[in-house]
Amino acid sequence: MDDIRTDWTADEVLEILESPFLDLMYRAQTIHRQYHEENTVQLASLLSIKTGSCPEDCKYCPQSAHYAKKTGLKKEPLMDVDAVLEKAKQAKEHGATRFCMGAAWRGVKDGEAFDNVVEMVRGVTDMGMEACVTLGMLNQEQADRLAEAGLKAYNHNLDTSPEFYEEIITTRTYQDRLDTLECVRKSGVTICSGGIIGMGESNWDRARMLQILANLDPHPESVPINALVSVDGTPMEQRQRVEPMEMIRMVATARIVMPKSRVRLSAGRKDFSKETQIMCLMAGANSIFYGEKLLTTANNDVQEDLDLIAEAGLKVA
Repeated sequence: MDDIRTDWTADEVLEILESPFLDLMYRAQTIHRQYHEENTVQLASLLSIKTGSCPEDCKYCPQSAHYAKKTGLKKEPLMDVDAVLEKAKQAKEHGATRFCMGAAWRGVKDGEAFDNVVEMVRGVTDMGMEACVTLGMLNQEQADRLAEAGLKAYNHNLDTSPEFYEEIITTRTYQDRLDTLECVRKSGVTICSGGIIGMGESNWDRARMLQILANLDPHPESVPINALVSVDGTPMEQRQRVEPMEMIRMVATARIVMPKSRVRLSAGRKDFSKETQIMCLMAGANSIFYGEKLLTTANNDVQEDLDLIAEAGLKVA
């Protein structure tokens, strides 16, 4: 069995990412079978509980207040607790085992809104589902409160390499993101952290991002791999779609350097063919975001996903 490493170099990860495709796939599938139940996939549902007017300037994001006039995204306040729990109930009835809630905040602020999110977490957990939230930056006391409510996972993506980061975001630092992950880890909540490809970064930047994630000790329990969804009105509206082979290579490399992590097919999946998605599952992905919307962008049809899972001979974990 391969040793779990936390001492990767970016060049080592890049060598894996750019290795001959069949060798890459064989290595990834071999490692996947060593550490995970074969032929299973987790279904995770994602809901935007507070939409738009985020003060961050992430160039890919339609929820940024910086681009609101151009994107036309409608600002929506924090949802009521009961409404969110009803959405969670529906997701569970459709087969989802993890329910993720996202609020377009720069960071968590103590008060009524955060109190309501804590209640949402408690309610989702009481349903027997894994509760996950993504709320921006948070401090240790806030992370501990979420943990006490039963939070299973906190999502906070690194997005890209530290070297390319300032090309994408200027309103918070890379270290801010790492500090948030440290607070989450100390609270006992599992980490969900990955990135986005297709923003103009190089293969080295992609490898560097995976290196940083793979050198966290322990590794993030969940690693979402996103393909950029170009949204009209954002600075990245003209970016070209990610090629299928690029996505498959990222999934396979993530699987190799983080053997125990759950690798999630996330944003951009709708643009890939059924065959590409199955190849990503073969490369080591074992979770998909499930449901017809990912925060503010379209996702695959629910029935299409169920058909794909059945056709691939997979079962829901």
